[in-house]
Amino acid sequence: MAIAKAERLMNLALCLLGTRRPLSKRELRESIEAYLEAGSDDSFNRMFERDKDDLRELGLVIETVENLDGETGYLARRDSNRLPAITLDAEEAAALGLAAKVWQQARLAGAASGALQKLRAAGMPEAEDSYEAHHSALEPRIPVHEAAFEPLMLACRDRRPVVFDYRKANAAKPEQRQVEPWTLECWRGHWYLAGWDRERRAERVFRLSRISGRVRSRTGGFTAPVPDVVTVRETVESWAGETATRSALIRLRSDCGYPLRARAVSSRELGDGWDELEIPYGHGLDAWLVEFGPDVVVLEPADLRADVVDRLRAVAKV
Repeated sequence: MAIAKAERLMNLALCLLGTRRPLSKRELRESIEAYLEAGSDDSFNRMFERDKDDLRELGLVIETVENLDGETGYLARRDSNRLPAITLDAEEAAALGLAAKVWQQARLAGAASGALQKLRAAGMPEAEDSYEAHHSALEPRIPVHEAAFEPLMLACRDRRPVVFDYRKANAAKPEQRQVEPWTLECWRGHWYLAGWDRERRAERVFRLSRISGRVRSRTGGFTAPVPDVVTVRETVESWAGETATRSALIRLRSDCGYPLRARAVSSRELGDGWDELEIPYGHGLDAWLVEFGPDVVVLEPADLRADVVDRLRAVAKV
């Protein structure tokens, strides 16, 4: 079974790399023996979609093109799948190895290890012993618990539009969003997607933990230009509450909310198990405060207090 699948994937990759024009599913089925032996159209479609996803997971850049008749075709351009010569010194190799360890707790662990093996086979130097001696006790991790992470990461890489159901923090029910995904950012232990919202015709940021159901890919290319990655990162930080424009005054239960205490510009004990903190107030602070539940009470400004109350009421209705 494993040999048959490997042969099928190899044949599909050769077909996609060897064509100068997009090939339809029908043409690919007629060109690959294993697809001809599929019992039905549904069986072939499932097999083809799995194989296509597997090749993309292995690093093959497969383009999806729609012709004038509305038929979808596929190809893998050689210039998009050819890497330039890679030269890394020992320090760069060590940094790359450390970055790969970040993904050991995620589904990308196999891909990260495989990529390192390929680079080492191509001549990348091993990490120096001194580096390992000083850093072997460190275990960097980025938590990835959301099921939406992997399909969105692949969609960002392949520049494929997606559709998913998203529930805003102040909404009781999710609503469908059509998005052209740009990049994923991790901030304060949460993953965010930055992209172009087609219906709202504007840049938006989505927290992955609020995506419900399956992330579905759509054919066709992007309709909006992708901004520079630095701009996207700044947008993610801004929407997540990093950019502070004023201060907020909150009551915080003693021995709770250490991330809030770390950001406080001033604090004082109120007694009866409560402290008063002044913290920077920016976009997204209301969503962050809601996470602390009954341990936080917003004193001022009034609009922040109202936003937090609205979010808590929306959560209570779910």
